[in-house]
Amino acid sequence: MATWAVRFLLIGAATVVLLWILGKIWDVTLPVVLGLLLATVLWPPTRLLRKVMPAALAALITLLAGIGVMVGLVFVLAPQVTGQWEEVSDSALEGIRELQDLIAEEPFNVSNEQIDDVFDQVLEQAQGNASSIAGGVLTGVSTATSFLITGILALVLCFFFLKDGPKFIPWLSALAGPRAAPHAAEVSRRLWATLSGFIKAQAAVGLVDAIAIGVGLALLGVPFALPLAVLIFFGAFIPIIGAFLTGAIAALVALVTDGPTTALIVVVLIVVVQQLEGNVLQPVLVGRTLDLHAALVILAVTAGGGLAGIVGMFLAVPVLAVSVALLRYGREQLEEATQREKVPEPRGPAVKL
Repeated sequence: MATWAVRFLLIGAATVVLLWILGKIWDVTLPVVLGLLLATVLWPPTRLLRKVMPAALAALITLLAGIGVMVGLVFVLAPQVTGQWEEVSDSALEGIRELQDLIAEEPFNVSNEQIDDVFDQVLEQAQGNASSIAGGVLTGVSTATSFLITGILALVLCFFFLKDGPKFIPWLSALAGPRAAPHAAEVSRRLWATLSGFIKAQAAVGLVDAIAIGVGLALLGVPFALPLAVLIFFGAFIPIIGAFLTGAIAALVALVTDGPTTALIVVVLIVVVQQLEGNVLQPVLVGRTLDLHAALVILAVTAGGGLAGIVGMFLAVPVLAVSVALLRYGREQLEEATQREKVPEPRGPAVKL
């Protein structure tokens, strides 16, 4: 017990130091991770193009094509959002007025004067904390600038990953030395397969969710059907929790614009799609790829959100999958070493029969 306790303390201390170092260099670590995840998505077309053109040109064309798709998606969605925003805002104001009339009746009996007093108190507190709000706005601007720099750096790193990716394993093997080279190469291959498998599986799940829920929203006449479908697609990359949050946003829009009946139908639609995802798509696609229990996924996403917000929720499952892949490889090596130790050594000289 004492021996295992000391080992646990040493491993825990090393983990804390590693996390502290990563936190100090987070501005460098995050672009590397995002660039690597983006490279897993863009690598298949890059690999095809590398057969007919230089590696740098293939990487550049693939990266520019990916950026073009994202920019085109924004240009397609922006007119729909701006065109329907007035309708949604008017419906939201009407819903607030209906809520105000509702709480003014039995059994609440809250008068309009009392509601106005509450708004006045909120306004006074906002004015009294004007300096804090201004500081928060400046912090938000700084954060947005940081996100922009992080995104640009991630794209640049992604280009180099696509261009020089196949050179990584030979370089790492030469750096590790002849004894550790096979292990370094195998671990690198497994980690790459884990990351690319996670991205592809989650993209497939998100695409099915987005199409099913988006078509349902369009048939019900809910505004922002296409933008909400795109939001649901990207929300699928935060397993379980992301789908719940984006589905809640869709139900809220339906409640504000079309009333409780349509919102209830949207909730039923989302529940049905989520059941299909949880019982069919996730076990078949993500489960086979990562072999992770749903409880571990929920705990990882919750811990990631508590430590690093939305970015932490997005990176939680890839980090968990990579950690599990490392543990499994270590277990395989331990089992092989144990089996070699169990083989009895021959005693005495060999006898020919």
